[in-house]
Amino acid sequence: MNTFSNIKELLKTLSREQALLSEMFEKRKTFSYKLDYALELVDQDEGRIKYLVEHGVIRENGNWLELDDQFLQFFEQVLEVNEEINISLIDSHIQYLKDQINYYLKENNEHRKYNYLRAIKSSLRKMGIITLRNIVDLKRNIDNTFKNEPNYKIKRAKLESLDKKRDDISSFIHRIEQLLDEEEKTFFAIALDDDLIQIIHLLKVELNECRHNIIAAQKQIIEYLNQIQYQSRVVEKVRQLKYLKDQFTIRHDTNIDQMLASDRHLVYEKRPVYPLHLSLDHLGSDEALDSIRKMYHERVSHVKMELPLAPLLPLELLREEIQTEVQVNLEEVRNGFVASGKDLFNFVTVYPYENEMSFDEQVTIYCQMISLYEAEFRFADEYKRFNDVEYAVVYPK
Repeated sequence: MNTFSNIKELLKTLSREQALLSEMFEKRKTFSYKLDYALELVDQDEGRIKYLVEHGVIRENGNWLELDDQFLQFFEQVLEVNEEINISLIDSHIQYLKDQINYYLKENNEHRKYNYLRAIKSSLRKMGIITLRNIVDLKRNIDNTFKNEPNYKIKRAKLESLDKKRDDISSFIHRIEQLLDEEEKTFFAIALDDDLIQIIHLLKVELNECRHNIIAAQKQIIEYLNQIQYQSRVVEKVRQLKYLKDQFTIRHDTNIDQMLASDRHLVYEKRPVYPLHLSLDHLGSDEALDSIRKMYHERVSHVKMELPLAPLLPLELLREEIQTEVQVNLEEVRNGFVASGKDLFNFVTVYPYENEMSFDEQVTIYCQMISLYEAEFRFADEYKRFNDVEYAVVYPK
């Protein structure tokens, strides 16, 4: 199998075959992808399919294609849709961190010590992200299992397995906290700097969030298991009643008669019927006679009478009418007024609006400005008149 020589070649390949890879990823759970379908997405170029197979992006199985597990896992992790909870990754990071701390304490060369310190900081950054991602995957798997698994026994077994993984993640969080607070006190006393302090603080915040999410996941699992237990009892009881009914012994072997007799739910009540009696005066009218003849004709001929249709709507009602509403940015007007030094009324009458404004609309803007920005204006003890409108002289503070 060939490998990509550099990152540019890998990204170029993924970009060129994005249509095929996207389609295969979206249908990864339904079926393996047919080679004929794949050729349609690569312009019938078998060389492109062969290139992907040779570089391990996809696998070929006869006339079927599948995404390689390495790329499939990468896509699922980046898009946060993976169903596998990789707890061993957390454990391996803890062991890796301990080894790097041990190497740092034994190393005398400053350059190599700095490289070990960089590796330690990188591992600490990853720990919180990996733990959070595992908890997100755990909660999503809990929901999907309860809502989508049809078999009660398998559903219960899966939830119990997820509960064990939840317990493992909780123990890993405790181990990480012990590592930070108790086990490696010497290292954190010697190598502590501003960057490491910030990394440790962020990690503790993430671990605290993880602990709260773990508690929520535990409550969710307990609730789902209780629901499964209740639903399984209901299903088992229904099966037993079905068996007794098929054997015609349900009334003798159960108290179903007493239960139904004592039940007063609305569904068991008889539906009241209120007959409608027409008045004799109406029956003697011509309108009632016509209705009776139509009903008789419909019953004899077995042809239902067509209901009268409403007249067509006039075209005038179907025409679109566009109403334009002018909006004025009062904040922009205020900024211009503060910078102008004029009184407010004269300013709003000469302001260059986007649309032509009438005098009444300008007066309205004057009033709105005073109402909204009264605290920013200074009112002079003076009144003026313009176009039969008396107004107060207002200046910016």
